[in-house]
Amino acid sequence: MVDAAENQYVAQLEERTGKPNHFFRTMANRPEALKTFVALYGAIMGPGSVDRRTKELVYLTVSFTNRCPYCSAAHRASGAKAGITEDEMTALEAGRFEGFTEAERAAIRYARELTLRADAPESREALGGLYKSEQIVELTLVVAMANFTNRFNNGLSLQPE
Repeated sequence: MVDAAENQYVAQLEERTGKPNHFFRTMANRPEALKTFVALYGAIMGPGSVDRRTKELVYLTVSFTNRCPYCSAAHRASGAKAGITEDEMTALEAGRFEGFTEAERAAIRYARELTLRADAPESREALGGLYKSEQIVELTLVVAMANFTNRFNNGLSLQPE
C-alpha cells in the first residue's frame, strides 16, 4: 500500500472521505490507473438516468454475490445514505427480493445473473419494459464497475478499514 503522506493524490482523496482508504492506497501503486479509475467511477456512480438507490442496490447485489467484504462494507454505508434499509440489505445478501419494486427486482436479477454468467439475456430482456435503453446501459456499467472493484479487492485480499 502507498502511504498517503507519499502520494498527494491519495492524500486528497482521503481528505474528501475523512479516513484512510485501502483501495486507493493499493491502486496508487499504479497512479495513472487510480486517477483514471476515480474519474470513471464518478461517471458511472454519479448522477445519471438511474437513481442512486437503484445503483446502490445493483452494486450491493454484485458485491454480495461475489462475497466481497470490502465493497459490501463500503456500499452498505453508501446504500444506507441512498435510502436502503438494513432489512433490505439483509434480504439482498440472502438472495431474497421481496419488498422491492418491480423495477428494482428486475435490476437486482439482472445484476446477479450478469455477475454469475457474464451474460444475462433473459433478465436483460425483462429490463426493457421498465427501463429505457440509456438506463440499461447505465445499469450494465454499474454491474461491470462492481465486478471490477470486487475482483480487485478480493484478488488482493483487501479488507474494510
